[in-house]
Amino acid sequence: MGSGAFTLASEPPPSGVQVPDGGEWRHLRGRVTLAEGARLWAELRLELRRHPRLHLELAGVDRMDGGAAALLQALRAQQAASGGCLEFHGAPADVAALLERYACDGVDHCTRTAPREPGLLTDVGNFAAQAVANTRSILGFLGDLVHGLWRAALAPRTVHFGDFGRLLERAGADGVPIIALILFLVGAVLGLQGAMQLHRFGGDAFLASLVGLSVVREFGPLLTAILITGRSGAGYAAELGTMAVNEEIDALRTLGQDPQRFLVFPRVLALVAVVPLLTLLADLAGIVGGWLVALWYLEQPSVVYVQTLKAAVRVGDVGTGLLKSVAFAAAIGLVACQRGLATRGGAEGVGNATTSAVVTSLFTLVVIDAVLTNVFSLLGW
Repeated sequence: MGSGAFTLASEPPPSGVQVPDGGEWRHLRGRVTLAEGARLWAELRLELRRHPRLHLELAGVDRMDGGAAALLQALRAQQAASGGCLEFHGAPADVAALLERYACDGVDHCTRTAPREPGLLTDVGNFAAQAVANTRSILGFLGDLVHGLWRAALAPRTVHFGDFGRLLERAGADGVPIIALILFLVGAVLGLQGAMQLHRFGGDAFLASLVGLSVVREFGPLLTAILITGRSGAGYAAELGTMAVNEEIDALRTLGQDPQRFLVFPRVLALVAVVPLLTLLADLAGIVGGWLVALWYLEQPSVVYVQTLKAAVRVGDVGTGLLKSVAFAAAIGLVACQRGLATRGGAEGVGNATTSAVVTSLFTLVVIDAVLTNVFSLLGW
């Protein structure tokens, strides 16, 4: 028995106390916690098998936690259901209050039953209701955004640019290493896979065209946007979500500040400013990765790779990638901020909002990329 553990003693009741119904009297003393719940349960069950009508004196209990109180009440309910009784006497005020809190009318009320799994129709209904709620929230956000843009155009100084430099650094400079590394590796893998196939048909000279066009038109803008979604988009949603659950957004409105102009516009503008620059860096890193493969795997002179690249990749190809990056940046910022401002429900709500922001942003990026690629193809760009 450890120091401070409980003891269950067989002693006579206090003088002048009559034990009703011919039951037995036991004294419970010390610290009664769930840490020793197994021993408490075993000892009390043994006493109850011997004496179905047991009266427990609790005056000597120094401390009791909720787990032990629930255990005692469950034993009491089980004994009452079997025709016996387990009664508590002399409990200190705090112990008595705890026992009262965990009191249950019967065995069924003391036993927690697993919740029923929702059926298919319930899942469909919940999904539909959530979709309607999300649509209303997005439309409300867009309405506030348009109103905020109009007010900002009339009074540009009302837009909060105090943290604009910090936002540029977080979204731009801090993301340079990971974006450069990822796109370098993507360019190298793309170059290696292309080189193995092109070499079989004597098309080594076309490796620069394959890597260059793939990177500047698709992989550079899209992968940069995906990485920015994981870094800045998730960060914006978590930051604004925490402010929402802490009622800081409501405090801004109380002070007469528009959350759109104070929080959303600077973040969206920061992404629109830095994502095209990061895309250019990503394009360069991917092309360098392909060049190293051509130099190592195909033993192709650098001048051949560079000349082929210059002939294949036009300024318009780079421009289409940059146009995509601008659209991606605006979509990431707006989705992340909308999800963050719509956060409800404490820490769990912040986590759900962050997850929703990332998933929704990724889906939006793929849709925008498909639409713009089709548009550029129809325009001959």
